[in-house]
Amino acid sequence: MKSKKTLDIAFNENKMLLFNKPSFLLQEAYKTLRTNITFSLPGTGCKCIGIVSSNRGDGKSFIASNLAVSLAQINKRVILIDCDLRLPTISQKFAVRPVPGLSNYLSGDVTKVPVIRHEKAGIDIIPSGNIPPDSTALICSQEMMNLIEKLKEDYDFIIFDFPPINIVSDAVLLSGIIDGYLVIIRHKKSEYHTVGSTIRQMRLADANIIGLVYNGKSDEKSYYKRNKGYYSDNYYKKPD
Repeated sequence: MKSKKTLDIAFNENKMLLFNKPSFLLQEAYKTLRTNITFSLPGTGCKCIGIVSSNRGDGKSFIASNLAVSLAQINKRVILIDCDLRLPTISQKFAVRPVPGLSNYLSGDVTKVPVIRHEKAGIDIIPSGNIPPDSTALICSQEMMNLIEKLKEDYDFIIFDFPPINIVSDAVLLSGIIDGYLVIIRHKKSEYHTVGSTIRQMRLADANIIGLVYNGKSDEKSYYKRNKGYYSDNYYKKPD
């Protein structure tokens, strides 16, 4: 397994998504994350990236959304898939219709075309769809594998927002086709034993963990203060 990089992202879920021009430091943090992912997954072809966490409330869906937008900002073709079929949130963040969505496509109710939403942020989205009786069966189905292979022909990156690993195992079921996983750790919320359990489950599934994202720091300036001091407090003062 590749060595893990821990990126301390100054993140506040009350801030806007990247296409709504949030703070400078938040934008820079996602540029750093984007760069680290590019170096961790070299080579050509579409890259599949899974966003996971130990428990709910760690901010994985928000980070998945912003990562997708950040990649689109450098002209990458990106699609974001809401694979949390039990408690989805991606459609709310982008204000798109949740139905029809992934579950409807995998169950054969609709075709690919009406499932994909084209967003002003420069990304495409497949929302969750209706909540199915057995989401795990849909996620690991042959229809899901076929969908991913089709999407690889049209996109540079496929971002998967998975449900928390310590709640359901959906994320690791796709470890054979996910190029790399990011594990989200929430400041003052994630506990050592729950994160450890997540890592162990992923290792058992031979999942490629390419990074840990430390999320939820309240002091945005701390990110750059601890990274060679590129910016001082004077940078934030308005000119006279």
